[in-house]
Parts: sequence; C-alpha cells; structure tokens
Amino acid sequence: MPTLFTRIIEGEIPGTFVWRDGRCVVFLSINPLAPGHALVVPIEEHDHWIDAPAELNAHLFAVAQVIGQAQQQAFACERVGVIVAGYEIPHLHVHVIPTSSMSQLNFANAGNATPAELAENAELIRIQLRTAGRREAV
Repeated sequence: MPTLFTRIIEGEIPGTFVWRDGRCVVFLSINPLAPGHALVVPIEEHDHWIDAPAELNAHLFAVAQVIGQAQQQAFACERVGVIVAGYEIPHLHVHVIPTSSMSQLNFANAGNATPAELAENAELIRIQLRTAGRREAV
C-alpha cells in the first residue's frame, strides 16, 4: 500500500509543491512549525533515513540546502532548521524550517496552514529558486 507521501507525489492527494526532480519532491507542510516549512521527500519509498542508500540521503540534503537558502531569502529568517524524525509518516522525509528561534523547532507548536497561506509561501520560495536559476522549481 502506498504511503500518504507517495499518494501526494502521484497527485492522488493535493500537495503544494515547490520542487521536483528525478529523485525527490519538495512540498509545504500542512502543519507547519513556521511559514514556509517544507518537506523534502524521495519519490522512492524508504521508511527510515538510515535504511536509504547513502547517495539518496546525500541528494535529499543537497536539495534541503537549496530549499533552505531560498527560504532564508523568502522569509528573512535567522536560521533554517532541519529535522529528520520519521514518526509521522513511514516514508523518509526531511523537514526544512525557516526559524527565528530554537523554540520554533518543536512539533508540539505545529499549526494548521490554510490553502491560501500555503500557496503564498510556496510562491515566495519558488521566486527565490527561479532567481537562483533552479529549473527544478515547480
């Protein structure tokens, strides 16, 4: 049975995408810790990052870095945090979160984003990705 993230990747469930390449996608979290909170998700299903091929993990973190740079420009945040927890969905994913303080990196503080907020935040990230010449921006 496909994971929730596979269903989002395949378009069965809507997602607010900002990136797509041959190995992964990036879409915004519907329960963000901060505006612009994104998930870097491999297309191939792996439950846990320690079980994924090293080259896939390297690719995911390279994409997370590009997304983080775009977030820092788009949201004028002090830092961009990265979390790989894996408890919510059994499909490897990297949380990339624009932050102004360490307290924002607490899943107990997750909110609910409206479709309009997701669309607006996604476009801010896409603008920065396109400005950086990234053709993977969607």
